[in-house]
Amino acid sequence: MSDDILLVNDETFEAEVLKSPLPALIDFWAVWCVPCKMIAPIVEEIAVEMKGRLKVCKMDVDQSRAVPAKYGIRGIPTLLLIKDGAVKEQLVGALPKEKIVEAIKKHL
Repeated sequence: MSDDILLVNDETFEAEVLKSPLPALIDFWAVWCVPCKMIAPIVEEIAVEMKGRLKVCKMDVDQSRAVPAKYGIRGIPTLLLIKDGAVKEQLVGALPKEKIVEAIKKHL
C-alpha cells in the first residue's frame, strides 16, 4: 500500500477524517473482498494524484465495526467522501476511476 494512504480505525477516525482540514476519501474494505482488491490500485493512484488536496484513508471493516455501522456501510467496497465532518458522496462497488474522480472533484 502506498505511503499516501492512511489506515484508520474506529479510534482514529474522528481525528484523522472528521477533523481533517482536507476532504477525506475513505475506502471501506476487507482482506477477503475481491472487488476491494480490484479498486485498490485506483484508490492508490487517486491518493498520489490528489496529494495535498485530498486525504485518502482505508478502513478494514473486519477490524473496525463502529464507524461502518454508524455510516450504514452494508456492501464493500464503499467509498465515502467526507468534507467538514459531513458525508458528501457515497460510492458503492468497484467503480471506474473516472466516476470516482468525478465525484471527488465536485468537492475540492
